[in-house]
Amino acid sequence: MDMLNPAPPPLLPIVKIAVLCACASIVLAMVNELLCVLPLAVFVGSCLIAPFLPRYGFFLPVVSRGCTGKNMVALTFDDGPEPAATPKILELLEKYNAPATFFVIGEKAQRHPELMRDILARGHDVGNHSFRHDVLLMLRFRKTIAAEIRMAQQALNACGIKPLVFRPPVGITNPLLGSILKKYGLLCVNFSCRGFDAGNRRCKGLAERILKKVRPDDIILLHDCMPHGDGSVDIWLQEIEAILAGLREKNLAPVPLEQLIGRPVCSRLVEKATPDGMSALMPVDKPQVEQADATPTPSKGQDMFKSGA
Repeated sequence: MDMLNPAPPPLLPIVKIAVLCACASIVLAMVNELLCVLPLAVFVGSCLIAPFLPRYGFFLPVVSRGCTGKNMVALTFDDGPEPAATPKILELLEKYNAPATFFVIGEKAQRHPELMRDILARGHDVGNHSFRHDVLLMLRFRKTIAAEIRMAQQALNACGIKPLVFRPPVGITNPLLGSILKKYGLLCVNFSCRGFDAGNRRCKGLAERILKKVRPDDIILLHDCMPHGDGSVDIWLQEIEAILAGLREKNLAPVPLEQLIGRPVCSRLVEKATPDGMSALMPVDKPQVEQADATPTPSKGQDMFKSGA
């Protein structure tokens, strides 16, 4: 396709289903007026169920896996940073030379800027995971959703990072989210592989659950918050290390999320002088991310197969 005449974006599932249901209602009304309500019920049911399917972009474009066709995966950690958990994860990732993306809570980032600096200094990326992590956020009014995303962006900007991706709490979406993310220049990124750890409340067997289902191009969901319930810190760390070792055995290389999806995930900010003599945080120029179908460049994740744990 000519770059001057790019292909139009594909229709969202909600639009396709709405059109199909409308056509079906018209046809059924010709047979029996009462039957025309059936497609409407299908449409309403779809709208009620779709928000709870994090892998599918019903209301807005959602990236939930890569499309490289190669033996690569992306590790993502939600709900941090936390002083008692995040540093231990960073040590394990460094041990296995594995990159990750941390979808952080803005409120926690404000409280622990030193952890944010450590995450960035080790070469990992950061995404927006809302300011307070309200699990019912997608049931709130538009103003509340926008405020949560905006405040998290501001908190992370203060840490020297501009996220370009957003993951909603619990992966739930709604019809309002797409336009809000567009306003802030954010892409919705969910996941395709998770161990149903309930936010580190079910740590036992986590590695087995992940490794049993993980496939090339998966975006893996994990957490870097303190374990609850049946999971002590030691058990949790053993499970995370087992995942990293298991990926190696499966010849699945953890790579940066942006390499897996072919889209930038975040940009670093530095203080630069403005024409009026003031200063402002500005993005650091960064090489353009390769497209997902291009031959990937060597990364930290790929190098892990060459070095021992």
